[in-house]
Amino acid sequence: MSAQPVEQPYDPYRLEAAQGPQTLAALRAALADVAPADLLRFDAKLAAVQLDQVEDVISEYRHVWALRSRPEVLAALADSLNGRTDLVAYPLTEDSAA
Repeated sequence: MSAQPVEQPYDPYRLEAAQGPQTLAALRAALADVAPADLLRFDAKLAAVQLDQVEDVISEYRHVWALRSRPEVLAALADSLNGRTDLVAYPLTEDSAA
């Protein structure tokens, strides 16, 4: 008998694989819309890395895009800068304890 996977609560700060831009062209366009300076850094970093590091750079800048574009993240950042922080406690699971 196998254990059922534990369903994680919605986390607006986590970017799932199917969310956000799914191609290089889409990521470049999305970054250009929300953070043109980040697009320049992305292109420079992408051009300078080894092929085995390309996936890491793409993942990093998909997260940058999410941080720059998600209203709930922007609101949390603004709240934090203004001294208003409400920490959300998620239940500890075996996966998160590792």
